[in-house]
Amino acid sequence: MTADLFACFPEARASREEMAEGAVLLRGFVGAYEAELVTALRDIVAAAPFRRMFTPGGHQMSVAMTNCGNAGWVTDRTGYRYSPDDPETGKPWPAMPPLFRELADRAAEHAGFAGFAPDVCLINRYEPGARMSLHQDKDELDFRAPIVSVSLGLPAIFMFGGSKRSDKPRRFRLEHGDIAVWGGPSRLFFHGVAPLADGDHPVMGPQRLNLTFRKIK
Repeated sequence: MTADLFACFPEARASREEMAEGAVLLRGFVGAYEAELVTALRDIVAAAPFRRMFTPGGHQMSVAMTNCGNAGWVTDRTGYRYSPDDPETGKPWPAMPPLFRELADRAAEHAGFAGFAPDVCLINRYEPGARMSLHQDKDELDFRAPIVSVSLGLPAIFMFGGSKRSDKPRRFRLEHGDIAVWGGPSRLFFHGVAPLADGDHPVMGPQRLNLTFRKIK
């Protein structure tokens, strides 16, 4: 009976690590959600495949992306923005599975942000060598909601800085099943991912997938 209870509530087994004020790392929080999460991801990617987008400056990102939810984050020569439709198909992005919302809500609540109701999920695919430079998540209209970031697959070095780009970031090793949550005083802190090292994860293969949940309105 105890094992069943733990399976229903992954936070019972997760450990909590403070990254900054309002920012926590929940180790192993995905837990029993893993199998359904991976299945749902495959369906989303089948409907809206990964693609490497271009920045306004014409640089092609090393990270491949797709989205699900009410809108998707896109970038091209016209700028960064959220769009209700996939620019490659002209169709709405795949709906966000209820399981995604449940996991994001539980993680946010465990981190001290109750009532999180994400309406978009950015899905990033990192292959060996891919990286994400230090940046702020600031394309949303309301910064009161936190960011919830789920890691699957190969381990990555997450860099979490401060309110200025020049602030020296701390480095955290993210493993399969870890979730990072930041909001409140840390909501606009600069963060990024160091170049992904080679490897082959037993579930996800030679890649890391990152699900980033946000509330954009």
